[in-house]
Amino acid sequence: QVQFVESGGGLVQPGGSLRLSCTASGSIESVILMGWDRQAPGKQRELVATISSGGRTTYTDSVKGRFTISRDNAKNTVSLQMNSLKPEDTAVYYCKADVRGPGGLLASWGQGTQVTVSS
Repeated sequence: QVQFVESGGGLVQPGGSLRLSCTASGSIESVILMGWDRQAPGKQRELVATISSGGRTTYTDSVKGRFTISRDNAKNTVSLQMNSLKPEDTAVYYCKADVRGPGGLLASWGQGTQVTVSS
């Protein structure tokens, strides 16, 4: 039972910036990985970025140099700073976490927040 509170989505013009934040809560012993997926209309869901508890990050090629993921381990919060946004970044962004709880390991996703990049 993992709950997510996501914020920061919205409408922005090309070249603009948004910052997504997500906090995980529930019966969590530890959070191994946190990150963001996204799904655009008519396209498959894809990984955007992840960050480990030790701070190791990964990014999909299309966002490298533009997006930065960060994490506050104590608060189980992950943020995604998105700069130089492009129309192709338009998607529903889903916070995700690989957590360890009373029942073992569990991969969980939030409900999603809409990011629209358009003039």
